[in-house]
Amino acid sequence: MTSELKHCKVAILAVDGFEEVELTEPQRALTEAGARVEVISSEPGEIQGFRHVDKGTRVKVDRTFAQAKPDDYDAVVLPGGVINGDAIRLIPEAQAFVKSANAAHKPIAAICHGGWLPVSAGIVKGHTMTSWPSLQDDIRNAGGTWVDQRVVRDGNLVTSRKPDDLPAFNAELIACLTASLKSEGARGQAGREAGKSHR
Repeated sequence: MTSELKHCKVAILAVDGFEEVELTEPQRALTEAGARVEVISSEPGEIQGFRHVDKGTRVKVDRTFAQAKPDDYDAVVLPGGVINGDAIRLIPEAQAFVKSANAAHKPIAAICHGGWLPVSAGIVKGHTMTSWPSLQDDIRNAGGTWVDQRVVRDGNLVTSRKPDDLPAFNAELIACLTASLKSEGARGQAGREAGKSHR
């Protein structure tokens, strides 16, 4: 375990039907980098993961959308899974969470069908991103540019296509989050210096 993200807190938004490795692998990678990771969902308890069409692991929910505040997190991860992706995009609190993170320029990382939530939250316009191929029309119709690549980073948005892309996805997410934290620290330092000069 490293400590590069030791002061970082990351939210993973998911409901029943998420693709198992698309939640557990980013969760593992972020935890190993020192981040605190919380799974946020509609209801308390556990959510059901899938391995393609077969039931997989159940994952503990740390907070519900009603309990979680976007301001408390430094980044958002959106795993895929058709059932999860299609259901979570309709949840107003999930949309609001993503909109708030985007407005604060925090990293938002979506893989596979996880890209549906940013589309429904209205934050993909002007962005280049990738996803599971069946989402490309949704992304284009929402004003985004779709490309077929392992991982795409455009501003604060990191996207990948499928489980095979997870190594690249995790690496880019951590790089984006590290850069975001450094930028935030620099802004904070500049603000403190400006404050001193006005005393």
